[in-house]
Amino acid sequence: MKRIFHFLVSVLSTVGTGSVATATTLPSPFAEAAKDQPQAAIHQDSMRLYELQAIEVTATRAGEQTPVAFANLSKEEIERNNYGLDIPSLLALTPSMVATNETGIGIGGTSMRLRGTDATRLNVTINGVAMNNPDSHSMYWYDTPDLASAVGDMQVQRGAGTSTHGTGAFGGAISMTTSSLDTDFGGDISMSYGSYNTQKQAVHLSSGLMKDHWMVDARLTHIGSDGYVERGATDLKSYFLQGAYYNGRTVVKLLSFGGKAKTYLTYNGVSKEEMELYGRRYHTSGQYSTEYGPYELADGSRVAYHDDETDNYLQLNNQLLLSHQFGNRWAMNLTGFYTYGYGYYKQYKDDAWLMGYDNLPTDIETADLIRQKKMENHFGGLNATFSYTAKSLDLLFGGSYSFYNSPHWGTLDWVEGMTPEQHAGRWYDNNVEKHDANLFAKVNWDITRKLQLFADLQYRFVNYHAWGTNDNYDWTTYEMQPIAVDKQYHFLNPHIGLSYNPSERHNLYASFAIAQKEPTRADFTDRYLFSSDREATPSPELLYDYELGYRYTAPRLQLGVNLYYMSYRDQLIHTGMVNDSSDALNVNVPESYRCGVELTAAWQATKWFTLGANATWSRNKIRDYVDLLSESPTYGQNLGEMTISYSPAVVAGGFLDFHVKGFEAVLRTNYVSEQFFTNTENEALKLDAYSTTHLDLGYTLRGKALKQVRFGVTIYNLFNATYESNGYGYSYMYDGKRYDEAFYFPQAPLHVLANVSVKF
Repeated sequence: MKRIFHFLVSVLSTVGTGSVATATTLPSPFAEAAKDQPQAAIHQDSMRLYELQAIEVTATRAGEQTPVAFANLSKEEIERNNYGLDIPSLLALTPSMVATNETGIGIGGTSMRLRGTDATRLNVTINGVAMNNPDSHSMYWYDTPDLASAVGDMQVQRGAGTSTHGTGAFGGAISMTTSSLDTDFGGDISMSYGSYNTQKQAVHLSSGLMKDHWMVDARLTHIGSDGYVERGATDLKSYFLQGAYYNGRTVVKLLSFGGKAKTYLTYNGVSKEEMELYGRRYHTSGQYSTEYGPYELADGSRVAYHDDETDNYLQLNNQLLLSHQFGNRWAMNLTGFYTYGYGYYKQYKDDAWLMGYDNLPTDIETADLIRQKKMENHFGGLNATFSYTAKSLDLLFGGSYSFYNSPHWGTLDWVEGMTPEQHAGRWYDNNVEKHDANLFAKVNWDITRKLQLFADLQYRFVNYHAWGTNDNYDWTTYEMQPIAVDKQYHFLNPHIGLSYNPSERHNLYASFAIAQKEPTRADFTDRYLFSSDREATPSPELLYDYELGYRYTAPRLQLGVNLYYMSYRDQLIHTGMVNDSSDALNVNVPESYRCGVELTAAWQATKWFTLGANATWSRNKIRDYVDLLSESPTYGQNLGEMTISYSPAVVAGGFLDFHVKGFEAVLRTNYVSEQFFTNTENEALKLDAYSTTHLDLGYTLRGKALKQVRFGVTIYNLFNATYESNGYGYSYMYDGKRYDEAFYFPQAPLHVLANVSVKF
């Protein structure tokens, strides 16, 4: 059995060589070109440095023999597609993955779903440090701008996956590493420009190994776009800095990365009726009525738009990593981390009810106003991992502890007819504290030369405390909604599996895992908006995950099939509604399941032509669904077995990769079948199936003075498909009549983004 260290070293140091588990990681044309170049002897320090840096990710990664469905993306593959889009757009063609975007072009307001599971149930780590917000469990990709440029490689695990830090993995996990330090001096410059004023400028420098011990690496990036949707502007500034000390068997690294994001609020979406009247780029965020407004609506009324209807966020991620190898068998990694965040978003509220603002006089009923919702984040902790490697045994054990604190409050910038003194103060104010700790042990054991056992056991403790007043006004109590949550959770998550290799090219595996996860902030605070039981609190979720797979790998052919059955207890499932911060509202359902088959294939037909595909057919159902939404027309009825919201039955993708000498052309296509917004299979509340195709063209020059100059252009939505990648909706009753409300996020028609990058 290959050692975990050796596998991770190959991930960090190999160009384009992928895991047998995926058809999306393929031999790269750059690797072919490199074969034609004279190869220098590998410096011992370089190999030792790569090996030590590999220790950083052993805790969260699956290896070649791990009985887990996963896909790897190498640094070279990321670079080839990194023109400025957020990471969900880069992962869109991995198996069972659906990427969504609010601005229509893949930048700002992006998210993803894996096996129908939303982003709050996908665990995201970088260097083993959890990146999900501990409160909302979401990963806000634009809060860490241009993270793709800082990433060394990524692994996407599907299902419960292996033990990881942070919130539980209920649909999958995304494990990232930052770029490995290089022993040679170098750097790169990258510039992109394209449709809708989309642009990226980035500069990167690496010192190489100085005085046999020291290294420094730095990057600065700016990404901007007007967006496809009106006023969908994005302005992202980021930095990445790492310094390291290397001494034989030890590496100490200090990293700091993050940036400042400013995005126009676009999460209202647009209805089909509005698209017919005003076009697909229309949305109502920031819109307000005014007699002298410069824009006229279909009914003749005049409107204007608040020019600072924006989300603003600063996030600084800091990590201190110590990796040490004790001889040939033992290794250790310690990671201390602290993330600081501060942000707010501004909104213009037209004719707002003032009863919902605690700091305002009560004798005025309505007024126009501009409000801010603010938050501050403090997230810190320590991860520790120890590994032991013997001839037939890999042992990994460790744990982590983190503390999170996040005050939330709201202020008013302006209220029509009031002085600043009259609207001073906070209209809501609350705080959150969360302690999260886990211990885990993993073992890979060669029972025989062909049979391996994998076992993983994690204990996780969560203490969640939230208090104060929320931003919701409760119209039944006529006061701001109080928050009083004090919950403790003890989760035991086992995972066991077998991997069998009847011959060198064939691998069979089977596994069973249990995963448990606590509710999110919105599950506690916004439950009263739709639940018939106003005093109930959400239950934690429980998953039983069964996986069975087969992999075939040969020098030019990779094949894979994975069968999964995920049985849930109290799964928190989208109702289709969202709160006024665009967070999905969820409800526990007693029993539900997701099952399917995932197929992957890749064939390097010739030295210059590669093709591949993946497809997932799934069934995602709630058993005996009883509608508990208080305003639903089917309230209290048992609707039988219903399709889970936002769970497409088919997700598929494929590509053709033509490359010769320095030229490359890649045609990529993906398909996503229809998705319902709610759990009642309402045809009026659904997202239609869609298919998109993108064409990547690139040409690479190599020389002595400059290592590489690459010119690239991507034509997105090549066949000009009209589609929406996401949306939300709900039903309600009024005067005995049923109404369905649905809102969508349209995506851009054919558009282009060009890039030039220089490595030296």
